Amino acid sequence: MAAIHLAGLAVLLTTEYGPFAIMLSVLAWVFVNCFLLVVLQRPGVCAAIALAFIVVLITLSHFKFGILQLTLTFLDFLIIDRDTFSFLLSVFPKLQMQLIVAGGVAVPLLWLIWRFDPFRVRRRFALTGVAASAALIATMAVASPELAWEPFQGVNHISNLARSGVVAVSRLASTGWIEADPPANRLSLARDARAAGLPALPSDEACDATTKRPHIIMLLDESSFDVTSAPDIKVPAGYSDYFKSIDGKQRTMIAESTGGPTWYTEYNVLTGLSARSFGDLKFYVTRITAGRVTRGLPQALQRCGYKTVSLYPTYGDFLSARAFQKGTGIDQFIDMAEMGVNEDMQPDKFYFDQALKVFAREQPQQSPVFMFVYLTANHFPWWSVYRPDLTPAGWTPPGNTDEVDEYIRRQIMTAHDYREFTERLKRDYPDESFLVLRFGDHQPAISQKMLEPGIDRKSLAKRLMATDPRYFSTYYAIDGINYSPANLSSALETLDAAYIPLVLQEAAGIPLDPTFAEQKSIMLRCKGTFYACKKGAEARRFNRMLIDAGLIKGL
Repeated sequence: MAAIHLAGLAVLLTTEYGPFAIMLSVLAWVFVNCFLLVVLQRPGVCAAIALAFIVVLITLSHFKFGILQLTLTFLDFLIIDRDTFSFLLSVFPKLQMQLIVAGGVAVPLLWLIWRFDPFRVRRRFALTGVAASAALIATMAVASPELAWEPFQGVNHISNLARSGVVAVSRLASTGWIEADPPANRLSLARDARAAGLPALPSDEACDATTKRPHIIMLLDESSFDVTSAPDIKVPAGYSDYFKSIDGKQRTMIAESTGGPTWYTEYNVLTGLSARSFGDLKFYVTRITAGRVTRGLPQALQRCGYKTVSLYPTYGDFLSARAFQKGTGIDQFIDMAEMGVNEDMQPDKFYFDQALKVFAREQPQQSPVFMFVYLTANHFPWWSVYRPDLTPAGWTPPGNTDEVDEYIRRQIMTAHDYREFTERLKRDYPDESFLVLRFGDHQPAISQKMLEPGIDRKSLAKRLMATDPRYFSTYYAIDGINYSPANLSSALETLDAAYIPLVLQEAAGIPLDPTFAEQKSIMLRCKGTFYACKKGAEARRFNRMLIDAGLIKGL
């Protein structure tokens, strides 16, 4: 038993850094052992199970960090679903056999320890250890809350997991999954719903599906923003023209993440809602809302006869992306496996070609098509040159740092591929009209080196926690191919990402359903802000209306 406990201590000391993290991880070790003793009462087998448990947790945390650049958190266990295991097996096809072999070795060893363990611990004593260690973990977590950047360091796996458990339990106990106004009494709720124009689900009769409408392409431009907003950045001539819309204006979109993750913006532009409504749980927004949030852009377009398609650049099980998008109204979800590739970082031309293939297949059906297309060539890292063979002719590094010049080079590649794509649509489909709305999903991870060179990590963390718009501003642009946007009145100069579905529908001449009509009034009142308006009051009120209308369920 002493050897097992020493092994556990050695594991913690080699993965935890700093007195605070080490103390917190040791308390977590005590908590796990005492919890097992309440159930089994045998200290030998409990120590062995605890050691195996801690090692497995750290291994999983390393795996997650390698994929998402984020260590394991308590929510990973609170939201375990079929997609989680499916994604693991997609990435590591040999994992299933490895788990079977590990189980075959571990079970006999645990039985032997159980068989020859002569000691017993009273449950009352073990319960005291559970209570004491839990109280100390909670006290330390409250006294020193986890900072936003700490899970992105790839260390302190057990201590960060313990602190995240305190945060998650506190959050769920106080506000639940999503921030929303409390239910009103039946009479006032009915009156408020009528006043807001949300008496029931949107009616199919509100949109004439026989009207000829433009095909719509919503283009997610990975990590893209206009770098001329940063001081002393050199760019090629005509660089900023790419960020302008068909009317010559350059518009700013305020994302809800910076440097990643993309799925916050994915949630914004598909549902028209805010990931920030989920507080500390927002990292799992697509998993939490899969099948539970049905209101959104694809559903609104379906009622007007659109065929809805998503070209997703990685495995569809990633963070339950397939289930989430289908829940919002995506008819056809095509992930990278269906596109015939095994890496998500492909040249932008690859995804444009995939979009052309989908359109060629769907166009004979005479239904308008909505496609959500992801571009990935501008994904990090930028310290190495990605596909130098695709560099547009005439490219010369402007003279910034190597990283910044590589970032700009990839943006020039995207602009080049986008021009070829639009020219192809114009040439091959002269009788069809297309509306394209493209946007940067978030700023790149190196934006702080451009915006505020030399800023220290602590000051940067404060900027990010305060949602400093300098770090959350990207762009959105509206283009037409054989088409002039019907209405750009909602396309404000600066706009939160949650309003993108509203802008797109009005530009396409789509009549707004009651939910989007109400959201437009919020947009006008709040001058383009959504969650931050009135300290979240408008978003909470709107969430409650959608819950009462049955468009948000089980949250």
